[in-house]
Amino acid sequence: MTSARLPGAPARRLNIRQRQALTAYTFLAVPLLFFLIVRFLPTLSAFRLSLFKYSILKDDQPFIGLDNYARLASDENFHKALLNTGLYTVIGVPVQIALGLAVALLLGRARLFQGLLRALYFLPYVTPVVAAAWVWQWLFSPQFGPINTFLVWLHLPPQNFLNSPSQALPVTAALVVWQNLGFQIVLFLAGLSAIPRSLYEAAELDGASGWRLFVGITLPLLNPTIVFSVVTGTIAYLQLFTQIVNLNFTDQGGPLGSTLSVAVYIYQMAFGRYEMGYASALTVALFVIIMLITLFQLRFLTRRFDY
Repeated sequence: MTSARLPGAPARRLNIRQRQALTAYTFLAVPLLFFLIVRFLPTLSAFRLSLFKYSILKDDQPFIGLDNYARLASDENFHKALLNTGLYTVIGVPVQIALGLAVALLLGRARLFQGLLRALYFLPYVTPVVAAAWVWQWLFSPQFGPINTFLVWLHLPPQNFLNSPSQALPVTAALVVWQNLGFQIVLFLAGLSAIPRSLYEAAELDGASGWRLFVGITLPLLNPTIVFSVVTGTIAYLQLFTQIVNLNFTDQGGPLGSTLSVAVYIYQMAFGRYEMGYASALTVALFVIIMLITLFQLRFLTRRFDY
C-alpha cells in the first residue's frame, strides 16, 4: 500500500532517464514549433486562400469553394507545366544518381589527390544557383556561346539550345544535374564507407568478383542511400524554379512554354497576374503531388537485406 506524501515533504526527484527524456523533448519542441509556424500554418493558409477568388487588385474577394481546383482540370498551361515538371524529374533523378554512384565508386579507388577531387566535384553544389544559371546561359548562347563555337570548329551546325522548344528542357535539366552531382557523390561515398569490407572479402573467397560484388553486396546495402537520394532528388525537381527563371530573362517559361515548371507557373499566377487564390490552389495541388509520390517511393523502394 502506497502512503501519501506528507505536507511539507520534498517532491520526488526525477531519475536520470526521465531527465534525459525531458531534455530531449524540450530541445525537440523548438524545431517542431518552428516547423509548425513556418511550414504547417502557411500550408493551411494556402488551402484557405485557394477557396476564394482572391486578387490583390480587387477589393471584393468572393468565396468560390472548389472552383479554383476545377479550373486546374481545363488549364492547358498547368498541364504543360505538370508535364515539363515530370520530364525534369524523369530525366534528372536517374541521371544524377547513376553519375553520382559511378563517380563515388571511382573516387573510392583513387589513391592520389582524393581530397582535391572530392572538393572539385562538390564545388558546383555550393556555387550560387543564380550565378551558375548565368554561366550556363552564356555557355549555351546561340549567338556567342562556347558550345556552339566548338560545334562550328567540328564542322557541325550550331544549335539554338535555350531558344529551341525541343532542346531548352534537356539543357535546363543538365544544369540541375551538374549542380546536384557533388551532393550525390558525397551521399554515395558515405554509403560506400559504411559497408563492411569483410563482406567483400568473404564473397571474394567464394569466387565472386567485379559485377557480382556490385550487384550482390554494394547495391543492396546502398538501398537506404539510394532511397534517400531518390526522394530528395524528386522533391527538388518537382519544385524546380530558380534555374528556369534565371536561364531565360525574357521568357521565364522558355520557348512555347517548353521549360515551364509548376513552381514557375505558380509564381506567374501569383505575382504576374495577381491571382493569389488560383496560385494557392496550384500550390496545394503541387503539395499533394509531392506527398503522394514521396509516400509511393518510400513504400516501394525501401528494401531490407540481412547478411
